[in-house]
Amino acid sequence: MPMLDVYIPDGALQPDAEAELLDRITGILIRHEGFDPTDPAVRSVSWVFLHRPAAVYVGGRPADAPRYRVVPSVPEGQFAEKVRAAVVADVTEAILDAEGGTWPRDPGRVWVFPTEIPEGHWGSFGKIRPLAAILARITGDDPDRARALATQRIAASRAERAALP
Repeated sequence: MPMLDVYIPDGALQPDAEAELLDRITGILIRHEGFDPTDPAVRSVSWVFLHRPAAVYVGGRPADAPRYRVVPSVPEGQFAEKVRAAVVADVTEAILDAEGGTWPRDPGRVWVFPTEIPEGHWGSFGKIRPLAAILARITGDDPDRARALATQRIAASRAERAALP
């Protein structure tokens, strides 16, 4: 159920490569959330907002090669530390692959900011949607099972953050 803000400079990719990239990134994020990327129900709530900067500047000057920014947002409890690291690595590779060798393969040109939206702050259908409700809708699980899974994921996420220096 990721929401993705993907910034691709105008003309950086061929249209077909860009379309394939956005599909691939969507699948990467769904998989890392622990769901089936081919599931139509999960795909239906995985949205990509494509942003087209006309120009990107580095150090106050026009960039010499495209720079990309990807901000995947998910409800709290979906991105443990290892998952965040895998998302960054996989999205970066997908973008560099999409360039097809047009530009130097430099992962420093790709920035990925996996973001968890705190519990009680995810809004859809005109309401705040807790993770348990989202999981129940996507997985078809009964509400009690979805609530238990949500509680487990959120607790693990908060424990991980509390342990950070």
